[in-house]
Amino acid sequence: MNKYDPRPIDTSDVAVGEEIAALSEKLAENTHDVWARARLDEGWTYGETLDREKKTHPLLVPYAELSESEKEYDRRTSLETLKLLQKLGFAIVRRN
Repeated sequence: MNKYDPRPIDTSDVAVGEEIAALSEKLAENTHDVWARARLDEGWTYGETLDREKKTHPLLVPYAELSESEKEYDRRTSLETLKLLQKLGFAIVRRN
């Protein structure tokens, strides 16, 4: 029996501004690209359906072509990462 009980740090009290929200979207796109690059490097190709034997995956497409629900997965991950960094006391500053 799996007794894993995930307990992520609560970031609900962290507000993000417009710049961080925009950064989050860029981070989400990059997260997808990193995932896709790793799959392609492992010999996976695009396919209409996920087939682990044939190594085909329907999400091996550019981020812009993903459904909103698929993008939302990456957005949630990136936004939570940025919020956690802020909660832990790190400042995210854009260099000129």
